[in-house]
Amino acid sequence: VQLQASGGGLVQPGGSLKLSCRASGLRFSDYNIGWLRQAPGKGLEFVSAIRPKSEMTYFSPAVKGRFTISRDNAESTVYLQMNSLKPEDTAVYYCTTDVSTYVGVFNPEPDDYWGQGTQVTVSS
Repeated sequence: VQLQASGGGLVQPGGSLKLSCRASGLRFSDYNIGWLRQAPGKGLEFVSAIRPKSEMTYFSPAVKGRFTISRDNAESTVYLQMNSLKPEDTAVYYCTTDVSTYVGVFNPEPDDYWGQGTQVTVSS
């Protein structure tokens, strides 16, 4: 199983970025999936998650109203649209299936998978 994240970069405050994460080797349409992030010197923080058929989405209070999550099961890809970015959004963003705690529904298999992370830097 592989999760390949992309789309990070350097953006000015108030700007936008769209992250993508393409999965392979698993029945993507059966899995909850989402994004966590880790800022410098801090622990992992939940950002957002989406249920297998997009029936529910979840956001941390820190990003609600600014970020949107979506998925394309035909392309085995999950997206995170980030608008109105702030310096405190600076972090490495990881896509992962390890979001069952946040969505309240288990994945079909007990193993969880993580992408390699993509750096998002918000700075002027």
